[in-house]
Amino acid sequence: MKVLHISTKDLEGGAARAAYRLHQGLESIKVNSQMLVQIKVSDDPTVIAPQTIIEKSIAMLGGILDTIPPRFYLRHTQISFSTQWLPDVIYSQMTRLAPDLINLHWIKNSHLRIETIAKLGRPIVWTLHDMWAFTGGCHYDGECGRYVESCGACPQLKSDNNCDLSRWIWQRKSQAWKNIPMTIVTPSQWLAQCARSSSLFRNLPIEVIPNGVHLQRFKPVDRQLVRSLLNLPQNKQLILFGAVNATSDRRKGFHLLKMALQNLCQLGWQDKIELVVVGASQPDNQTDLGFKTHYLGKLSDDISLAQVYAAADIFVAPSLQDNLPNTVVEAIACGTPCAAFKIGGMPEIIEHQQNGYLAQPFEIEDLARGIVWILEDQERHRQLSDRAREKAEQEFTQELQAHRYASVYAELWSKTKVFNCSH
Repeated sequence: MKVLHISTKDLEGGAARAAYRLHQGLESIKVNSQMLVQIKVSDDPTVIAPQTIIEKSIAMLGGILDTIPPRFYLRHTQISFSTQWLPDVIYSQMTRLAPDLINLHWIKNSHLRIETIAKLGRPIVWTLHDMWAFTGGCHYDGECGRYVESCGACPQLKSDNNCDLSRWIWQRKSQAWKNIPMTIVTPSQWLAQCARSSSLFRNLPIEVIPNGVHLQRFKPVDRQLVRSLLNLPQNKQLILFGAVNATSDRRKGFHLLKMALQNLCQLGWQDKIELVVVGASQPDNQTDLGFKTHYLGKLSDDISLAQVYAAADIFVAPSLQDNLPNTVVEAIACGTPCAAFKIGGMPEIIEHQQNGYLAQPFEIEDLARGIVWILEDQERHRQLSDRAREKAEQEFTQELQAHRYASVYAELWSKTKVFNCSH
């Protein structure tokens, strides 16, 4: 059985990295796997990207033009909103590769038009890395819940019209996908529950398979050694925060983290801690948090990321809404305890006061309290670190993820063969 993963990218961004890791995991257990992407960063020959000038031009232009429709809503929030309305070239590429089964992933930037999914003509597994597949265009709904019925009057577009862009996109999805047999996979129970409640996916089979990480790359190493390599202080406790567009994407909660850290300063921690930020460069107008902040910029390779996790005493993920963040899984694999709000898929990674701390949603003082609780006792910190690594070994290995997907593929493929034989 030949499996083709369709993803906008292979390494840039959390969804892309998760898709590529699954592809690698499947290869490691001898599943015939390839990726078809719009933007390729790796040098992996099993990842196929546009080759001709026309294909590359369409890929580049599509990403720009796809952002135009939301701009007609002049008051819209600065969020990721995908329309997927432009023609694509993916069908001819897919036909050349001749897969038996297709695994869709994150398909933003006009990589795959909504209507094209109905024409793929293969069994489809769709791994959801956010909420876009069942919403009217947003990637996270901000708790509006309109996807349960039909979207419209979109809060993120600042629209009062029920027949707005979000309703049009929802209707396109509803029409194009109503007779397509798909198996939906979500990395978290939280996202599975959202999908089950959605008008688009409530009648489809939905499986939960957590993302996996390479535990020989993401592992605990000597903290003093990696701090020396990264030129980070040896005599401070380091709080790590990291995400794609870490400080500019409001959903990632950096504004809440800053408030929690200011709270720590008021409690007398300013001489004990320093902050490390991955995924953003130092801003021109940096907020004074009362202690030093190290901005490490964007790190794209696993080895560098693993070193930063291992150098930190704690990873803080103050997201407003999130699925199953790679960052938190990577952190616990490196034995770094995590603090986060009790939202989304966070409770599926962080065991409260066992390998980290879950603060009540958006209570700044509780998040600060959790950071202190993790850092203040050395023996407790060691126990939290041990349990964090143990959790990763039990539930978030690449091999375990690959075997679970292989089982889903095999079941879907056998059903397809039975169906084809009966017709």
